[in-house]
Amino acid sequence: MKFILTVTSILFFLSCTTKNPSLQAQDTNHSKYEKIIKSDDEWKQELNALEYKVLRKAGTERAFTGDLWDHKEDGVYTCRGCALPLFDSKTKFKSGTGWPSYYEPIQADNIELDIDYVIGYARKEVHCARCDGHLGHVFDDGPQPTGLRYCINSVSLDFVERERVEKP
Repeated sequence: MKFILTVTSILFFLSCTTKNPSLQAQDTNHSKYEKIIKSDDEWKQELNALEYKVLRKAGTERAFTGDLWDHKEDGVYTCRGCALPLFDSKTKFKSGTGWPSYYEPIQADNIELDIDYVIGYARKEVHCARCDGHLGHVFDDGPQPTGLRYCINSVSLDFVERERVEKP
């Protein structure tokens, strides 16, 4: 019995730590944005405690508690850390998860992906391409046309009404 339990435990551990070959981290050394570099003390002065925990320490807000999870106005969602436009409200959909969900970013270059194993298996972490703020994760269970679900913390975002969005 001990043998079976030991083997099962080892197999479970290995399955949680083995890298999934379909998950590829993005090469972030070629970002089109100049990185915003600030000390932890500078970020703490600009962000409240929850914003700092999520954006700078890759935390997660509780589901259904953020101010934007059920937000329905027309506009653009920007990074709370640096105001980079990230998602358009036209790509937002109700996922039932309790976090704002989008099927694609406003521009692919505005976000970067990495792989995290924080909860024991590989997930694609989404972060801002300019300030490296943690935004959330992307999953392969979203609607068409992309089949992706960018599950983003409300506290990582600000909302700008469409008529107030600055034109490039």
